[in-house]
Amino acid sequence: MLIWINGPFGGGKTAAAFELQRRLAGSVVSDPERLGFGLHRMLPPALRGDFQDLPAWRRGVREMLDLALRGHSGPIIVPMTLVDSGYFADVVGGLRSGGHEVHHFALLAEPITVLRRLHNRGFWPGLKRERWAVDRIDDCLTRLSEPAFATHVATDRLSVAQVADTIARSVGLPLTPNTDGPVLAHLRRYATTLRHLRAD
Repeated sequence: MLIWINGPFGGGKTAAAFELQRRLAGSVVSDPERLGFGLHRMLPPALRGDFQDLPAWRRGVREMLDLALRGHSGPIIVPMTLVDSGYFADVVGGLRSGGHEVHHFALLAEPITVLRRLHNRGFWPGLKRERWAVDRIDDCLTRLSEPAFATHVATDRLSVAQVADTIARSVGLPLTPNTDGPVLAHLRRYATTLRHLRAD
């Protein structure tokens, strides 16, 4: 089983993915961004646009996830913003056509909620470092609200643990109970941020 967690940049995809992985035995997180940044490093800076536009990225993600699904017995969890319907059909549709069980969830929220999360993300609160993500909030939310990107999960009033609970219930997977208090949950979010710092 593959669980694809979609959503706007700063919408909580990665936090939800690692919360699922923490509480779901045998699951692993597979991040397609890593392939994208690897492809960027192979190109001159002037050619480094949106790596999702590269057919090599879409083909590579599909092939790597196919390999993971065939070789791993537990759930594969993928946190990745993917809002182009053609690219979505290429990657997610391609995996489904290949016989894989793929569950897709789009994490949605009001723009002000996403802005607040972006503001508080990382170690230096503020939106200065998040301009690229901020500029794409409205477009991401509009596209992901379309029926093709269901299942939709409204996250404005949900904690990270509650988002994970919602996803797990939808696919019929049992999670271990969440016993984190507010302080430990906060520390886990920072640990996830530290794990995903990029030098690119």
